[in-house]
Amino acid sequence: MKADVYERITSRIVTELEQGVRPWLKPWNAEHAAGRITRPLRFNGQPYQGINVLMLWGESVAKGYAAPIWMTFMQACELGAHVRKGEHGSLVVYADRIRRTERDEATGEEAEREIPFLKGYTVFNVEQVEGLPARFYAVAEPRLDPVQRIERADAFFAATRADIRHGGNMAYYSVTDDHVQMPPFESFRDAESYYATLAHEMTHWTRHGKRLERDFGRKRWGDEGYAMEELVAELGAAFLASDLDLTPEPREDHAAYIASWLKVLKNDKRAIFTAASHAQRAADYLNGLQTSRQAEAA
Repeated sequence: MKADVYERITSRIVTELEQGVRPWLKPWNAEHAAGRITRPLRFNGQPYQGINVLMLWGESVAKGYAAPIWMTFMQACELGAHVRKGEHGSLVVYADRIRRTERDEATGEEAEREIPFLKGYTVFNVEQVEGLPARFYAVAEPRLDPVQRIERADAFFAATRADIRHGGNMAYYSVTDDHVQMPPFESFRDAESYYATLAHEMTHWTRHGKRLERDFGRKRWGDEGYAMEELVAELGAAFLASDLDLTPEPREDHAAYIASWLKVLKNDKRAIFTAASHAQRAADYLNGLQTSRQAEAA
């Protein structure tokens, strides 16, 4: 079961990448009362994280779901509703660890060890379910003014207190000097592209040793360690763009990365899970800085 889950998810993402499509960067404009929370939601309003975000985004686009809420068959029943006959569910996964006590045959001593496991289960979009309370089908209110949303993005990145410099025509993070370099705001074709690029570089910023200390063994430009870090930054930017309600267009330079990502994913069926996990940690770290700054201001 474990290998099958890894293989199913990785194969689907590889197929889309081979077609030149990045499945994690889709315009997300759910016409639903919960649409401003642009990550997929569990039936209780809790957002999904990591690999499940990518999987359910992909399912929504493939099947045309506008509602961002998902639930299991039993959860629908507990709410007095039912899944429509003939509907097919979508795969999500649950990762955890179990503790097991084992005896050393040579010494007779017992020791505990943790064993990671991955379990897949099926969920249904609320558009596949009949009889739910009205709030699950609510129509969205008018969206926030674009200027306000971009101001919120400015406030978000400012709260990190990262050293963000502007100038030149390249966007990058220098781990040596610990600063993010960005081209001038005016040089981007639109504001959302600027913030998406900044989100990508800020995800790289979290890799520093005094933050998340993320290292995939990168030795040179273009190797597998480099490709993994770029994949983490790509997914982290997608998560942050979602959190900030931004829908940027794909960057032209990212086409060059697809081949290296495909190589990594084909060599290791767990790579996308690892990348999504690290991207989630990066997004959580940057979101956590917002809380810290608000507490200081109070």
